[in-house]
Amino acid sequence: MTPTRAPHGSWRSPLTLDVVTAATVRISPPRIDGEATCWKETGADGRGVVMAARAGRLEVVTTTFTDGQPVDVASRVHEYGGRDFDVADDVCVFSARRDDRLHVTVRGEDGWSDPRAVTPDDGTRYADLVLWGHAVFAVAETTGGRDQLVRVDLLNGEVAVLRDEADFVANPRLNPAGTALAWYEWNQPHMPWDQTTLLVAELDGDRIGPVRPVAGGTRVSAISPLWVGDDELLYVSDPGGWWNVHRCTDPLGEARIRLLHPADAEFAAPPWTFDHSLALLDEDHVVCRWTHHGRWSLGAMRISNGELEEWVTGFEVASEVAAGGGRVAFVGAHESRPAALVELLLSTATTRTVRATAPETVPEPYVSVAEAVDWEVDGGVAHGFFYPPVNPDVVGPDGELPPLLVLVHGGPTTATTGGFSPAIQFWTTRGFAVLDVNHRGSTGFGRAYREALDGQWGVADIADIAAGVRALAERGLIDGARTAIRGGSAGGYSVLRTLTATDVFSAGTSRYGIADLALLAQDTHKFESHYTDTLVGPWPEAAETYRERSPLFHLDSLRAPVLLLQGEDDRVVPPSQAQAMAEAIRAAGGDVELVLYPGEGHGFRRAETTRDALVRELRFYGRVFGFVPDEG
Repeated sequence: MTPTRAPHGSWRSPLTLDVVTAATVRISPPRIDGEATCWKETGADGRGVVMAARAGRLEVVTTTFTDGQPVDVASRVHEYGGRDFDVADDVCVFSARRDDRLHVTVRGEDGWSDPRAVTPDDGTRYADLVLWGHAVFAVAETTGGRDQLVRVDLLNGEVAVLRDEADFVANPRLNPAGTALAWYEWNQPHMPWDQTTLLVAELDGDRIGPVRPVAGGTRVSAISPLWVGDDELLYVSDPGGWWNVHRCTDPLGEARIRLLHPADAEFAAPPWTFDHSLALLDEDHVVCRWTHHGRWSLGAMRISNGELEEWVTGFEVASEVAAGGGRVAFVGAHESRPAALVELLLSTATTRTVRATAPETVPEPYVSVAEAVDWEVDGGVAHGFFYPPVNPDVVGPDGELPPLLVLVHGGPTTATTGGFSPAIQFWTTRGFAVLDVNHRGSTGFGRAYREALDGQWGVADIADIAAGVRALAERGLIDGARTAIRGGSAGGYSVLRTLTATDVFSAGTSRYGIADLALLAQDTHKFESHYTDTLVGPWPEAAETYRERSPLFHLDSLRAPVLLLQGEDDRVVPPSQAQAMAEAIRAAGGDVELVLYPGEGHGFRRAETTRDALVRELRFYGRVFGFVPDEG
């Protein structure tokens, strides 16, 4: 079949709007409980449900409350939540969005019982749940915004506060005997990737003994504690500039520490949502994941000597890992099909897909596979993934290069990866080229690259983005005169900042992005309330710097049309930011469209919202670049 000719951006795609928005589910990091692999999945309605796979059959663990209302599993600790359920011995404990309380359900002969509320209805939020017998250890965030390390008795609902000394705590983990507890904590103005302290203490019921520091300290991040015996602890820390695995023998005594496997690789991801990086396999092996040059690997490390074995599974690990029952479970990203919950069977070294995040609706000839690209900027190198337009049914007009859509991740302390994404394939199958940027400040490239954004947010990242566009144009891969940029949250700030500080882009879409850095410094949630101190400068001492880097005050240099997409219930970046930006652009005679979505917060949950936002964005680029989009 001879391909037809059509302008880039207008190509008919097999990945329709309905498919990319309605059929996709989000899958949380899994848990293993005996023969069952359990996970939380969030569907098109935005509701989180705990599922289990047992003997090849799927079970819905959480369904409805006794009043008939559907269960929505979610935690709002630090607004982002994380580890909002745990399962052990056929008992599931979870946090419910409707009241923030912990609830418990038990599996019997007739299936899972109706959930029973455990904790008081006092507004306290819970996350990072770890079941242990008839108790659950957790991070509790009080109505006053205080973090506490707690033990909740599932039998009587009593909540015992174990630790209440730091601004933030995370990752409570017990030794096998239940006689010692490890966790880490940090204080403002730091973030957990900047500076934490790993602590241990003896545990006696609902009381802990004297607290002892094990690792961390000034400009060191020590996270992900894992007991491998009653008196031996593993953790991930970066005193050498990379998050590597360390071993501590006798942590409650002399605390002898050894770096297990020195490497220029990161064995952890930034713990925005109480992420944990290690899973015990047996007495001499720990399952770990690590990233090098933007790609994630999976394997086992020997605890005795640090020897590392990589497992080639055909998937790039995209979540924390669970191990037990002769298998390892994780969310795996693939280069040419949707991500899935995957089990690696250790006895046969084979994998099986438990649950896909989306149907395989994109035939392989239509898939654009990520190419890792680097480019020079400011005497260094920035990173990203490039996706050329791919559609065997259509070609562009003679001599027409594809428009470019640049994606900027949030955080900004996080990173993008090169796995298959329906959201990217939506654009490449329609004739767009895509550049997914890992600018300075991104994780996975060592502390030095991450800290290169300190004090330079809105400068270094913008330089990296602009240089990436120019590099692709010089290679003849894209039309440098037709370029758009999109991003959410911190990525949305990069969109607005790039549009007002450079002339690189023809259009931009900001999803719940930041227009005024000073407003962010004064009006955001506790977890990030001092984040900008590091990225920009201390507030209010650096007020002039905040104003200089705020897009809201540089609209005289804005030449490109802007699309603003915002949730009305956003507490991280309040809707006032988008509204102020829209009003100012209109007052300056600019081209702007603002869409506010009721019931949506920081990140869109509902399929109808995602669909509406995507179709508006497609039409927006069609208007700017002069093509008629196919909305099939």
